[in-house]
Amino acid sequence: MRASHSSSWSAHRLRPLPQTGPLSKGSFKVADTVVGATSDPHASGPHASGDDPSRRDFINIAAIAATVGAVGGLAWPLIDQMNPAGDTLALASIEFDLTKVEPGQQVVVKWRGKPLFVRHRTPAQIAAAVKDDHADLRDPQTDAERTKPGKAEWLILVGTCTHLGCVPTVGGGEYGGWFCPCHGSVYDTSGRIRKGPAPKNLEVPTYSFLSDTKIKVG
Repeated sequence: MRASHSSSWSAHRLRPLPQTGPLSKGSFKVADTVVGATSDPHASGPHASGDDPSRRDFINIAAIAATVGAVGGLAWPLIDQMNPAGDTLALASIEFDLTKVEPGQQVVVKWRGKPLFVRHRTPAQIAAAVKDDHADLRDPQTDAERTKPGKAEWLILVGTCTHLGCVPTVGGGEYGGWFCPCHGSVYDTSGRIRKGPAPKNLEVPTYSFLSDTKIKVG
């Protein structure tokens, strides 16, 4: 009876484990890995190694789980600290010296991870924008609504197309404003959408004049 019991238990112990698929690199399959590793093909009985296999399996699983938990607990604060807080990013602002930009020129500045267009418009470019104030605009805005009073020569825009976020090129398109090379959106010298798939005008960010020659954006 004892031999029969031992043979039956060994057969049960060596029965192949069900496979749920290959382990991918970096994945954790603790139960499958540990239980499979504790199988001993040379054991002759349920206590051949001197202790209960189920207890040994439990100890191994608990040890690995504790290690994974400890590593995860340490890693998360480190990773979380690498990401700027949302409120910090939202309040980010920059100051820019306008004396660097000549009439008819545009300068691109990085702001909140996006390009910022600072364009010093000529009288002709301002006149062209004002002339189209009452045109059939997809996103109606007058030029005065997109600039500061008495500062019409300065146009400050977020430099991403409102279609899919590409960066338009200055001076392109038939309206002399910007042209998006990705899908053909055309903006006028006020940054208003005139043709193409873009649904909105180029965004005017929150900004203010600190002096006649310096602005603060954000």
